[in-house]
Amino acid sequence: MTIAIVVAICIVLLIVAFLAPRLSRYPERGVEKTYGTGGRAAGKAPGPLGRWLRKPFDSANKWTRKSASAGRRGRGKL
Repeated sequence: MTIAIVVAICIVLLIVAFLAPRLSRYPERGVEKTYGTGGRAAGKAPGPLGRWLRKPFDSANKWTRKSASAGRRGRGKL
């Protein structure tokens, strides 16, 4: 379920970044804030558990950044 949500967010950001490259920065930052908040909360767990719980948030954030960047690059090549 969570993977499907992250994939849907990536697809939406890709489309928005392709259609409106400058305006896509705002939704991208909002998604990064959300992942950052979740990652910080998960990272408060003690020891290695905190790093392990934070990793999915970091990975999802990386995927959304790459997706939005790809949309802007695609628009630039057009």
